[in-house]
Amino acid sequence: QVQLVESGGGLVQPGGSLRLSCAASGFTFSNYAMSWYRQAPGKERELVAAISPADGSATNYGGSVKGRFTISRDNAKNTMYLQMNSLKPEDTAVYYCRAVRTSTLNYWGQGTQVTVSS
Repeated sequence: QVQLVESGGGLVQPGGSLRLSCAASGFTFSNYAMSWYRQAPGKERELVAAISPADGSATNYGGSVKGRFTISRDNAKNTMYLQMNSLKPEDTAVYYCRAVRTSTLNYWGQGTQVTVSS
């Protein structure tokens, strides 16, 4: 059974940091490209960051988070991370992880809420 379980969300003040985790099971994690998406109320889901399969040597970021967020993966732990620094109120959203093997073979987690507010 495939599972992607996000954790690490919560309430943080502007300028603060959070580290999200996505624990994977039920598939060969290292074979999948992994990514983080987010969806704010009333907005479409958007790509936050992505990392390539295997060694994760290739990454890319959405323009609004570049320089503030860092995506990484630990294949030994079947876990992906998103380090979020210098958080802004506009980063408030539900954050989802996604595993992609092909366009038709991909999985989503249930999401974790991140709220940036003073």
